[in-house]
Amino acid sequence: MAAPMPADDSLLSYSLALVGALWIALAIDRWLGEPRAYLHPVVWMGNYLGWIGSSVAPLHPRAKPVDLPAFLIGALTWCIGAMAVWGVASALQGAIVQWLPAWAVAVLLGLLFKPLFAWRMLRDEVLAVEDALAVSLDAGRAQLARLVSRDVAGLGEREVRESAIESLAENLNDSLVAPLFWFLLFGLPGAAVYRFANAADAMWGYRGERGGRDWTWFGKWAARADDVLSWVPARITALLLALAAWRWPAGLPEEARRTPSPNSGWPMAAMALLLGVRLAKPGVYALNAEGRAVAAADTRRAAQLGARAVVAWAVCASAVIFAVMG
Repeated sequence: MAAPMPADDSLLSYSLALVGALWIALAIDRWLGEPRAYLHPVVWMGNYLGWIGSSVAPLHPRAKPVDLPAFLIGALTWCIGAMAVWGVASALQGAIVQWLPAWAVAVLLGLLFKPLFAWRMLRDEVLAVEDALAVSLDAGRAQLARLVSRDVAGLGEREVRESAIESLAENLNDSLVAPLFWFLLFGLPGAAVYRFANAADAMWGYRGERGGRDWTWFGKWAARADDVLSWVPARITALLLALAAWRWPAGLPEEARRTPSPNSGWPMAAMALLLGVRLAKPGVYALNAEGRAVAAADTRRAAQLGARAVVAWAVCASAVIFAVMG
């Protein structure tokens, strides 16, 4: 881990503190959910990214087929933001670990780690799509629009449901598995930089026009950085879903490669195969194309699989901490 050792505790005590921080963060997520926006570090990251993007990304009418200056500016501003996030998180973690006893390290690191992942909110938002569909298709589309960036106006009930399940599978990685993976490697700074990278990809990682600006070159670094940082966690997420279902989804690698993204196909394909359903983005990909059409019960089954995967990942992460540091 990146943090210095506690001044007054053994290595085993430090391991216990890290495991405690993980489970405290999960408990906060389960019972309290997300902090208010003005206290949320990911919101602060988004404010920085939104300000830079709206100020510097080229206007769409001025877009060039190849725009190296835009690429370099996007890369530079990404690196400045990532270094600032790393520095602040390192300073906080260093002060906590250096000066406080192990029990206080667990509590404060847990409080600081919690905003860097979000499982309860993801699960609730996905299940809310199903609840909204029970009211009307328009209500389901409106709720789905809170989760995805694609145009939902022309989606039918089946497509809305498929998109919700896909979002749960993909964001299980982005919102929980990957932040915890980088927390295991580098502590609080690792998780914070990953969330910065993921937010940058969500806000900048587009091809072509969005909001009047062209993101093809300006956002290219952000998109590639997120691909690199999510590569291993995405595959771990697929394994965790298989563990949660207690069976291996046959044909997973072939199905995962059907999506344009090098990473999102793994958890989405795993979910499609484990549920036995077809998940598709019209005109882009179809996962488990021979599977049955999704039904209302599949959304809740997907949420249950995700919840089991979260517990499995927390147990595995705790075991890794003890194995390495215990």
